[in-house]
Amino acid sequence: MISRVLAAELHRHVGERVRVAGWVHRRRELKSVTFLIVRDRSGLTQVVLAQSLAVGAETVVEVSGTATANQQAPGGVEITDPTITLLSEPAEPPPFDLFRPRLSATLPTVLDHAAVALRHPTLRARFAVSSASTFGFRTALGTRGFTEVHTPKIVGSVTESGANVFGIDFFGRRAYLAQSPQLFKQALVGVFERVYEVGPVFRAEPHDTTRHLAQYTSLDAELGFIADHRDVMAVLRDTVAAMVAAVADRAGDAVRLLAATLPDVPAEIPSVDFVEAQDMLGENARGEPDLAPAHERLLSDWALRVHGSEFLFVTGYPMRKRPFYTHPQPARPEFSNSFDLLFRGVELVTGGQRLHRHADYLAALAARGEDPEPYRTYLDVFAHGMPPHGGFAIGLERWVARLLGLANVREATLFPRDLHRLEP
Repeated sequence: MISRVLAAELHRHVGERVRVAGWVHRRRELKSVTFLIVRDRSGLTQVVLAQSLAVGAETVVEVSGTATANQQAPGGVEITDPTITLLSEPAEPPPFDLFRPRLSATLPTVLDHAAVALRHPTLRARFAVSSASTFGFRTALGTRGFTEVHTPKIVGSVTESGANVFGIDFFGRRAYLAQSPQLFKQALVGVFERVYEVGPVFRAEPHDTTRHLAQYTSLDAELGFIADHRDVMAVLRDTVAAMVAAVADRAGDAVRLLAATLPDVPAEIPSVDFVEAQDMLGENARGEPDLAPAHERLLSDWALRVHGSEFLFVTGYPMRKRPFYTHPQPARPEFSNSFDLLFRGVELVTGGQRLHRHADYLAALAARGEDPEPYRTYLDVFAHGMPPHGGFAIGLERWVARLLGLANVREATLFPRDLHRLEP
């Protein structure tokens, strides 16, 4: 049997007998000829038939024939003198036309039928960008001596924010879906010094916005033997640059199909202190422990206008807004050695330096009026010697949405889980 050829490879086989396989993307019947467009993972193949063929969209077929040059065909090659074999029963038509340049369905309709809607070339292209981004993340950290780890997503205690977790029954015991790998990756700095993870995290926050999900993919990194949070920021800058480069290299066709513009990552991303940022924003921002979405947009506009950068670090957030494990600034202990990275008007990354001394953790919990007992196994790690360390976490779906200019993070999520959606 002739080996299967992908649509993108047909130009190498002009004049040869070939075999392609995929889904019927579209059928166009003219007076004396029928054109069948077959879609596979690499693109589209035009098949020319001398007779009508009653086969519906999305039916899976195999086509054997001659690869013939035709500049009017997708990729400049079509298949003539074909033999067509159905590889499945005739498909039911989807609730929208996948052959059109853009899906006309509403976002809820697209999400309700995600398994079929994702076959559309533009929707599929988004996840080529997502895949390339993850590749760039792994490559950047792997070449810098980081070890990839995989930590539990079921935990026995609430150690970050009890109001924002999903409780589950774990063989009759109360357990929770992990909000992040934060506590595990800190512990693993004591083993590997530098670690990263790509995995799901779960947030039981009742947000119904275009930027929040109940489950998303987190790109986490943690590194030891740092001077302060600025060492973490430098690694993050290089990581983001590698992600952009990987998208350009591995998903360039997808970027062009989506008419997206990739950002330039400055050699040094501009930075502004939180208090300075509040002063720039005016009276409505002063005294607040965090930035509102409108403030993030204004600061991003300023960074682009003044520094020509689509990225901006905001550093030194108030300690009262940061997790208990955050390291305070030595000179201003009410502020933290932490940062957010803004990208195109939205907070993309949160990170910073962590506490690393056991006594400091006990003091931090006491200052918040919290009992250290629920944190016992976590705190024990620091009793056995931990270096100064810090890290960051990137929300993959939010990154892809900003990179591609999508209005809703759900458009960058394969099967979103949010306040209202638990299927498909």
